[in-house]
Amino acid sequence: MAGMSPLFRRKADPAERSVTLIRKPGCHLCDDAQAVIEKVCGELGVPWEQRDITQDRQLHDQYWEQIPVVLVDGSQHTFWRVDEARLRKELTGG
Repeated sequence: MAGMSPLFRRKADPAERSVTLIRKPGCHLCDDAQAVIEKVCGELGVPWEQRDITQDRQLHDQYWEQIPVVLVDGSQHTFWRVDEARLRKELTGG
């Protein structure tokens, strides 16, 4: 579906989506990102998880300069700052 026109793509049910917050302890931007994710995912019923780069060498090596990083369905959505409207739009297909 990657090359398909947005007009013909099936809109996924938000409950079928997933969000991952990649963060580290003591990071105020990570705390801000988590607040946005909790709000949006809570309202839409989207499951989400957080991963700590200090506990995962691969995540640390890949993302340490971009923390916090938000993945939607396993693909990078954003880093540093999470825009509530943009995340909502991504999760609802709007």
